[in-house]
Amino acid sequence: MLMRTDPFREMDRIVQQLTGTSGTWSKPSVMPMDAYRDGDEYVIAFDLPGVSTEALDIDVERNMLTVKAERRPVAKNDVQVELSERPLGVFSRQVMLADTLDTEHIQAEYDAGVLTLRIPIAERAKPRKVSIGRAEDRQQINS
Repeated sequence: MLMRTDPFREMDRIVQQLTGTSGTWSKPSVMPMDAYRDGDEYVIAFDLPGVSTEALDIDVERNMLTVKAERRPVAKNDVQVELSERPLGVFSRQVMLADTLDTEHIQAEYDAGVLTLRIPIAERAKPRKVSIGRAEDRQQINS
């Protein structure tokens, strides 16, 4: 139902984790995701803990789904940070959706740090029965 567009995305994510670099708008960090089919819909779940709904941006252009998010540091005055391991910055993911999905009716919900998109399977892509006619039922036209 979806196609990977960047084979080096996972390597970039690992390098970012090891070096501690955070994403910027020009070079965002990758966000982990799961994708699966559930009955007549396709579900994509993105892990975005600590991101507010106002910092989420979801776009679909043709069959390209783009999800962007930004996690900013919590502004606290007069504190001394002892440890900071939670990644901050911009996160982005692009997913090429198959033509068999109905991108006009995507539903999005955000709960407990997980953004879940539900995309219906298009009617033309659903399995259907084909009736079989009998050869003797055909009529021959004489001119």
